[in-house]
Amino acid sequence: MNAVPVERALLSVSDKTGIIAFAQKLAEKNIELLSTGGTAKILKKNNVPVVSVDAFTGHPEIMDGRVKTLHPKVHGGILAIRDNPLHQEHMKQNGIKPIDLVVVNLYPFKQTIARSGVTIEEAIENIDIGGPTMVRSSAKNHAWVTVVVDPDDYDTIISELYETGAISFETRKKCAVKAFRHTADYDTTIQKYLSKVYLNEEPE
Repeated sequence: MNAVPVERALLSVSDKTGIIAFAQKLAEKNIELLSTGGTAKILKKNNVPVVSVDAFTGHPEIMDGRVKTLHPKVHGGILAIRDNPLHQEHMKQNGIKPIDLVVVNLYPFKQTIARSGVTIEEAIENIDIGGPTMVRSSAKNHAWVTVVVDPDDYDTIISELYETGAISFETRKKCAVKAFRHTADYDTTIQKYLSKVYLNEEPE
């Protein structure tokens, strides 16, 4: 597998550690930045050029932000196999642009349930849906897409982009494994919490 250049990146992070400097470096490489909600707001505030996901998809965020990235222009752009003629044709027919880099970390469920007096309703609202879907989509398609769930990996991504203009397959593989570990840990935390609250089962 070859290194893959990055022309378009989607940034949607709950943990905003290092995201401004990272986004600035991406923008300096003329990479188009897409973003959602709070991430888009903080980037715009710091004069980082960014396109909101609702402008990119042509569909507004709805249901208090529960539905914002679950759209074919997002997931088609992530999941398309770039050398598959049928996928290319479907992208063309549906106005889908490739998304080469997905930078996502999830709603802070673990931190939420650790708070004193947190309600089940508050916990449930911090179960991320669109985030894990984007993470899994991009990790599945790591042959073409780089997924980053850990701010500690930002420097590696920037170094490769500035040295070679692309992300190596070796890095994409490592990031994909880390991404699946991230979502697995997230889901495990949720099921343990709900098992305790709803079923009175103590986690092992």
